[in-house]
Amino acid sequence: MKVTISDVARMAGVSTATVSHTINNTRYVSGDTKEKVYRAIRQLGYTPDASARSFRTGKKKTVGFIVPDISNKFFGTIIESAENYLSAQGYHLIIANTKENMDREETNLRLLTAGLVDGLLVASTMDDFQRLESLIPAGFPVVLVDRTFDSQKYSSVSVSNFQPIYRSVCRLAGQGKRRIGIIGGLPRLSTTKERIAAYQAAVADCGLAQDEALVRYGDSMEDSAPFCLNQLLDQHCDAILVCQGLMASVTIAYLRGKGIQPHQDLEVVSFVDYDTHAYEFYYNQVDRIIQPVEELGRAAGEQILLRVEKPDAPVQERVLTSVYRPCGEQE
Repeated sequence: MKVTISDVARMAGVSTATVSHTINNTRYVSGDTKEKVYRAIRQLGYTPDASARSFRTGKKKTVGFIVPDISNKFFGTIIESAENYLSAQGYHLIIANTKENMDREETNLRLLTAGLVDGLLVASTMDDFQRLESLIPAGFPVVLVDRTFDSQKYSSVSVSNFQPIYRSVCRLAGQGKRRIGIIGGLPRLSTTKERIAAYQAAVADCGLAQDEALVRYGDSMEDSAPFCLNQLLDQHCDAILVCQGLMASVTIAYLRGKGIQPHQDLEVVSFVDYDTHAYEFYYNQVDRIIQPVEELGRAAGEQILLRVEKPDAPVQERVLTSVYRPCGEQE
């Protein structure tokens, strides 16, 4: 049975009008009362009707952005670029941080779609599209950012890294490297799946041994990089590809701390997820796969405003491409 606003009011011990004012921000409601209402919303799994709410209150000129790791400069750069575009259009941006936790994402999805924002950008950490879809009210404007699903129900903006990874592995194989390891992000993410698939295709086409021990998965956070790296070093890798900028920068620093010199002792392919000037010191030491991060953020802002202003517009899938720069090659 569908949960109603009356159910929420009854659990929170307030009137339905108070629940409505809390959700739609149409009248002052005390902090304690708001907390009671939002607690009831979470416990009951209440989802307001997006179209009816919009009819009553109009647009709020606010967009939400659910990101998995706000401390990661990759997402920080996307946020800044998206916010710059949205601000120029008269919109505000609200950020929610999931820390790669699916339950936290569910809570943020429920709250942000309950009247706080006109549309939502989502860099999802979910492993199940059905779970994500079930949390989004019918007709609510959503754009998936960086991470996508097989279903094409929502517009998306992402980056393809297949060819750069394939080229980097083939280049290493051409240099005589035989044990090329890879550190990916969380296995459930579309970005990780694409990058591992590109690596595996290149390994097969270059005639290298397909050894599962050379494929390691981190959690996209910096703390997981050293553990994965040690596992690959134990496998006597002569080259390592790190598929995420934050883990890559930690990997380079960790190697140097162990007295291992990139390029001299071990070939490294590093993702560059933010300002490339931070990598100038390593240009002569690592191959780089440079992602168009600022363009990704702007494209996300453009797409969500299109969905907000034209809800019936066709679903769009925009795919940007990264750039592969071999060791020592300047921009």
